Amino acid sequence: MPQTRASSSPSETAFDDVPLNRFHLRITGLTFCANFSDGYELGIISIALPVIAGRLGFGSVWEGLLGASALIGIFLGSVLVGWAADKIGRQRLYTLDFLLIAVASAAEFFVADPVQLFLLRLLIGIGIGADYALGPTLVAEFVPRKYRGGLLASLTVLWTVGYVAAFFFGNYVVDLGDDSWRWLLASSCLPAVAVVLLRIGVPESPRWLLTRGKLDQARAVVRRLGGDGAAFESLVASHRGERRARYRELFGRKYWRRTAFGAIFYNAQVIPYFAIYTFLPLVLLKMGVGEEDTTSDGLLNLFLLLGSLGGLWAVAKASRRGLTIWSFVVLILSLAPMAIWPDAPTAVLFPLFLVFTFTMSGAVNLDQVYPPELFPTDLRSSGVGLLNGLSRIGSAIGTFLLPLSLDGIGFSPTMLVLTLVLVAGLGVSLLWAPETKNSALD
Repeated sequence: MPQTRASSSPSETAFDDVPLNRFHLRITGLTFCANFSDGYELGIISIALPVIAGRLGFGSVWEGLLGASALIGIFLGSVLVGWAADKIGRQRLYTLDFLLIAVASAAEFFVADPVQLFLLRLLIGIGIGADYALGPTLVAEFVPRKYRGGLLASLTVLWTVGYVAAFFFGNYVVDLGDDSWRWLLASSCLPAVAVVLLRIGVPESPRWLLTRGKLDQARAVVRRLGGDGAAFESLVASHRGERRARYRELFGRKYWRRTAFGAIFYNAQVIPYFAIYTFLPLVLLKMGVGEEDTTSDGLLNLFLLLGSLGGLWAVAKASRRGLTIWSFVVLILSLAPMAIWPDAPTAVLFPLFLVFTFTMSGAVNLDQVYPPELFPTDLRSSGVGLLNGLSRIGSAIGTFLLPLSLDGIGFSPTMLVLTLVLVAGLGVSLLWAPETKNSALD
């Protein structure tokens, strides 16, 4: 399998080794917003759905569809906008995607039926999906390789912060009145508007400009940002020249293993994650944790945060391949007992679930780190978008099926299916996971 260059001559890697500067932190900070919004959207809908179902009068089918709607939109936005960004550039789309999120979020306040809410959350998902393709791509293409893993992993931490913020804010607001769910859903409009304003003026990626042969524009961006001009010229000298890759190359002889690994590994993580945490109160009830047990909810959210922070440390210290494989091992060992021994005391199942929560929260940091490192610049946005999109369509299916599965086949078989998904992730990681830590981007 072809490897991303892990070691190259100093002239080839100088641009990857420049000192960290304020713009590197800015572009990462502005990309935090998509991950925060995704976590916030999932957290809010999980709290608001039971109330919405009662107010608008729909059953488990619509409940599953509304839980999965943003995930379907993320698939569409990631794949289509990821492809478009490799064709027309990253910068313009990077601002417009959050304008869509802001408008659709505000409109949620006025919905009158589940169809309207489904369509609006689909649009929100498209905007978030677009940013999932664009944000990690821009961060990876701008920041030095020494800091790339940590900064990309920090994006996922913001997902967890968004989810936890939604939990506390949602539980505070949801009982304040008949229209509380409207305020909850529309609340994501405020950070989206702020993002649109802050992103005005963000420059195009110099690496992408190089693939289009726009050397003067690329140099102008580097000068504007106060970058190392000599280091950039070394990148120009080592670049392959103008090249416009075709989307089908993701499935061609050179990259198909990386595409397949990325899609399966990503899905194996997020299918259990989204399914379980979208319907967390229902899953906890099956484990014997009552709805009134706020201590257990608080512990889970604490472990989500601690796991994210622990994942940052692990990304910095461990190899990409090793962290991926061992996280799957721990996840399997902590979830499998829930399938094998579903009638175990809560004192046994809940601590295992805390281990699962901590490990999963740390492991998903890799979801923002691995994809940008798997593909070259002229395919990076397309590849990142495709992997994000496929992961969200898998998540949408899992989220839609989870409440139906719990009602239809029960808690134990449902947990068994999710455990087998993790086993598939472990298998493909053992076979195909490349080592990309500290590699110089092509």
